[in-house]
Amino acid sequence: MGELAKRKRVLVTGATGFIGSHTIHPLLQRGYEVHAVSSKLPHVVDESVVWHQADLMDSPSIARLLKDTHPTHLLHMAWYVVPGKLISSELNFDWVRASMELLKSFQQQGGKRVVMPGSGYEYDWSYGYCHETRTPTVPNTTYGACKHAMDVMAQAFCRSHQISYAWPRLFFLYGPNEHPDRLVSSVIRSVLQGQEARCSHGRQMRDYLHVQDVADAMVSILDSTLEGPINIGSGVAMTLRDIIITIGRTLGKEDLIKLGAIPSRANDVPMVVADIERLTTTMQWQPKYSLETGLAHTIEWWRQRLAQSN
Repeated sequence: MGELAKRKRVLVTGATGFIGSHTIHPLLQRGYEVHAVSSKLPHVVDESVVWHQADLMDSPSIARLLKDTHPTHLLHMAWYVVPGKLISSELNFDWVRASMELLKSFQQQGGKRVVMPGSGYEYDWSYGYCHETRTPTVPNTTYGACKHAMDVMAQAFCRSHQISYAWPRLFFLYGPNEHPDRLVSSVIRSVLQGQEARCSHGRQMRDYLHVQDVADAMVSILDSTLEGPINIGSGVAMTLRDIIITIGRTLGKEDLIKLGAIPSRANDVPMVVADIERLTTTMQWQPKYSLETGLAHTIEWWRQRLAQSN
């Protein structure tokens, strides 16, 4: 067991975040010695995990962290992800720099396998259908451009240092621990509190996946030899309207759903959906949550969270 742990020691950045927090259990299940890093330590610490507090914007802190942990695997989840701000934030450029520093330190400590999440925002959304090689990567946002630049640089660095590298591109997520201002969370919170959920027309078609399915796919990829970009999504385009109405129906409060109450974004495209053939064929991966079970699970999480805060 000691040799196994030595061979599979993973450093997870952003480990208290939306996705990162959901990767811990599947990593432990796969026999990894998990070193989790965050800017703030969690309130409840899992004794199966070694927790580290570090500022990833500080180069000396990164170097110390990697020297202390000496990981064989890196699952780099940390990034700036504040809703309404991440798309155009200048902090995206800072995260490109910090991520390259992290990758360099990982290589210097003998790291062998790295997985960093990219984004569906890297694609040209005018195509609607996003395929890893057939859809142009022509991002029109700061976030998408920085993620794509990160992929190009990290891929070149890993190739020159014989590091195994995969770049999962994530699409639209929902689930426990999501930021309260994101679409699914905000609708659930409003309805649970007896308030109107004011939304746009909801005819936009998007590819949504429960966060635990996303995290499980990320860990499966880390634990494989798969390289390069790989989409993680449901592969199904559903209207935002269907998602929102399902929340209202599940809670028996459809009257609180107010579609068309606010304008949609001027640059909203009609459809964004991931081609996930590479994920399902190469990884033999299938999601565990349907939309209905995933939303019910998320609603129950928010119900408990709101009860604790009262």
